Amino acid sequence: MSAALPVGPWWLHPAMLFDGVRLHSDVALRIEHGRVSALTSADATIRDGAPYRRTDCLACPAFVDLQVNGGGGVLFTQEPTPAALRAIAAAHRLGGTGSWFPTLITSTPEVMEQAVEAVVSVYGTYGVVGMHIEGPHIAPDFRGAHALELIRPFDAHTFALVRRLRARAIPLVLTLAPERLPHGVLRELAQLGVRVAIGHSGATARDARDALADGASLFTHLFNGMPQLQTKKPGMTGVALDSDAWCGIIADGHHVDDTMLRIAVRAKRKPDTLFAVTDAMPTVHGPGQFTLYGATIRMQDGKLTDGRGSLAGVHIDMIGTLQRLVTRVGLPLKTALAMVTAIPAKAAGIDPQYGHLLPGSRADIVLLDRQQLQLKQLLLGGERSMPAVAGSS
Repeated sequence: MSAALPVGPWWLHPAMLFDGVRLHSDVALRIEHGRVSALTSADATIRDGAPYRRTDCLACPAFVDLQVNGGGGVLFTQEPTPAALRAIAAAHRLGGTGSWFPTLITSTPEVMEQAVEAVVSVYGTYGVVGMHIEGPHIAPDFRGAHALELIRPFDAHTFALVRRLRARAIPLVLTLAPERLPHGVLRELAQLGVRVAIGHSGATARDARDALADGASLFTHLFNGMPQLQTKKPGMTGVALDSDAWCGIIADGHHVDDTMLRIAVRAKRKPDTLFAVTDAMPTVHGPGQFTLYGATIRMQDGKLTDGRGSLAGVHIDMIGTLQRLVTRVGLPLKTALAMVTAIPAKAAGIDPQYGHLLPGSRADIVLLDRQQLQLKQLLLGGERSMPAVAGSS
């Protein structure tokens, strides 16, 4: 893929292709106007006449990440601006992410307003295809790194911001503690088209089931920010695994042990509803430390910790996540690929345009070395987004 890509329609013939559903060999993608227009046997491309490029790589949809706090030295909560979104997007493109949800963690009403305005202004560019608001309507006892003093009950201000995003049809994931919501609020949010996620919550099993019945459809970073499984009290973690709801999970090896991740994949009642998120912080493709709520967070031994040595965020990108899912967790390649592409796109309601390589999908494509799953090339809209890596031809 070292030669210049053609301007008009062209064919990409990888050694292997994951289209978001199946793994193929000896198939080619026809790309035109930034989208996949056909997927057919490689032999058929010869009769088409359009330019043809062959690569020994594995091709898959560009990665979809529904929980990105920062990257490239920038934390969105601290810099809720369009410029910050551009910088974070550039950092995560280095990890193969083509579509993502900027994530705002527990903040003041003023910061929430600025963040929503920033997302509204850039939506559809820089890979921003939605927004994730995580807090401030969470349970203090399960807040994790969120600021205690900023946690507050659900209010009209948040409702107004939600309506602003949904009036523009911007996909929204809203993480909250359902046990702290006034009656009827969750149902109203779901009716607006919000993907309500249960997280940073002490919800009982009954609380969680009631929330799902009212329209909640996701669980935020499974096992983290929630009570743990007990034999007589499954709690929200047990309900998450025993439900049809989507569940995000962090695969950095620090927030969830690899054994627990394997168990979660096997235990999830409905197949293909567990997906990976990075929950990435500014150190991803950035400097080794940053400030969160006035405290310095440093990277040490591959993990982020605060002054007390406690975990304070995640340092991993999507290509690193995929590699860990396959090489360390031991998941089948197809399962791991779906967890970073098609499943999050479905969870957010943005499929099949994203997370897939099917006719009509955006031609957002990652090319991977088939042996080590190293990122060789990212194409967005059928065009190069980062320089080709040696050996990717």
